[in-house]
Amino acid sequence: MKVAITGVTGNMGIQVLKELLKIDQIELLKLLVFQKEKRIKEIKKICKGQMHRIELVYGELNRRDVCDKLVADVDYVIGLAAVIPPHSDQHPQKAIDCNEKGVSCLVSAIEALPKQPKYIHISTVALYGNRNSKHMWARVGDPLLISPFDIYSLTKMRGEFRVLESNIQYKAVLRQTAMLHSNMLSDNMNDGLMFHTCFNAPLEWATAEDSGLLIANIIKADIENETYLKEKFWNKCFNIGGGLVNCVTGYDVLNDGFEIIGGTVKHFFDPNFNAIRNFHGVWFYDSKDLDDLFHYQRQSTADFWAQFKREHGILKAGKIVPKKLIKKLAIERLCKDPNSPRYWRNHNDEARMLAYFNGTDKFDAISKKWSDFPLINEGKDEQGNPIDYAQLKNRETAPMIDLGYNPDKPIGYEELAKIAEMHGGRLISKKGGLYDKLEWENSDGQRFIARGYTVVCGHWWNPSYTSYCWDFDRLAKKDAIYAQIWYDSHDENEDLFYYLDENFVAQYRKIK
Repeated sequence: MKVAITGVTGNMGIQVLKELLKIDQIELLKLLVFQKEKRIKEIKKICKGQMHRIELVYGELNRRDVCDKLVADVDYVIGLAAVIPPHSDQHPQKAIDCNEKGVSCLVSAIEALPKQPKYIHISTVALYGNRNSKHMWARVGDPLLISPFDIYSLTKMRGEFRVLESNIQYKAVLRQTAMLHSNMLSDNMNDGLMFHTCFNAPLEWATAEDSGLLIANIIKADIENETYLKEKFWNKCFNIGGGLVNCVTGYDVLNDGFEIIGGTVKHFFDPNFNAIRNFHGVWFYDSKDLDDLFHYQRQSTADFWAQFKREHGILKAGKIVPKKLIKKLAIERLCKDPNSPRYWRNHNDEARMLAYFNGTDKFDAISKKWSDFPLINEGKDEQGNPIDYAQLKNRETAPMIDLGYNPDKPIGYEELAKIAEMHGGRLISKKGGLYDKLEWENSDGQRFIARGYTVVCGHWWNPSYTSYCWDFDRLAKKDAIYAQIWYDSHDENEDLFYYLDENFVAQYRKIK
């Protein structure tokens, strides 16, 4: 048994490698790497005594010759590679080359093989876009409303579409939720990215260790009972989550991190440090589906932070440092970073002010006093109205999106036609099923080809699939599926077209 892996030097990739090394049936692991020094040393350390089972393939994912070499003569390909925030914000072309073009190149290499390996593609929760207290829960099938200027989610959406539409015989798309990992601190203290996290955003976490275990359990299960997984797993899309115990808010997770140094979010942040919309996070109504199959959900957020404290004991010394000093030297300095809202405000980046706050005036109106800022985990919704946080976390009674069909029943032609109708379009093909390539028409009258299952997974053709733009203010006015989520955090009278120019600078214009 031979397995190829992309993205092995990432936080999840390292854990996948550790778990796959435990599977005796795997004789060779082919690892795509382009960092010839830094984390390759870590790979060699992890594989000490087992390097005879390792083949390093050097090169970029968007090179066909590299992909051909990687996937040749393997049984499984695990696609983990991604350029993620903040690197995708800083280097958008790299995100395009990896998340979009690289995935397409890898898929083409697999498609060309006479004996295709099975492909596991890691996608992302970011495709669901911004959520708040009105719809905290999502499932596969919810609309993919990628947040304006998030080049990461846009390129990941295009990459996922390519996978679902591919001619790979056995493939699976797994949308990874927010991930807890050992590099959490270093990854969040060098950039303004953490200020993008809305305090009231729903976040379902999974640890890198559990996610690595999931991939290994999939491979083991397929080796042991290929027929069973052919029906239950392959050619489907799933959400990777950590379960109900790991469903928190943006405020909660920041608070858990600051508890290590004896403080809270309120000690180190002002309410107007962070965005109030345009993030990406959600609780997964269906994350149990993967756990029922592969039994990987072991660690809670409490388990993670306990482990984090043991591994980073020096952080406890922060308890003796005055909290105001930590706020000034560690947090407020990041407000000057070009990726932070405060920087956008001070440098008149009105495009991002509109996307993340609905304008500079809304940002300026945010109180600096926590007593005036509504938090849903303290019993107030975003408008300050009373709300039952415990009830919000009950997924059995959670309000779900009306997709035009019953997701608990078989989906046929009539259900597919209803999805198109709710999107303000129509299904052109006169017959066909879930895995047939069908012709559709969107609300702009534009026709496109997509499998029924691709549309069931939330994909619906719009300008984001061909341009680096976000046109949901306009589209939501005639798309009943988009409107159910978009208007949770946007006014119906907003009429902006967001886009990145040829230099990837954030821009907007009024819709005519």
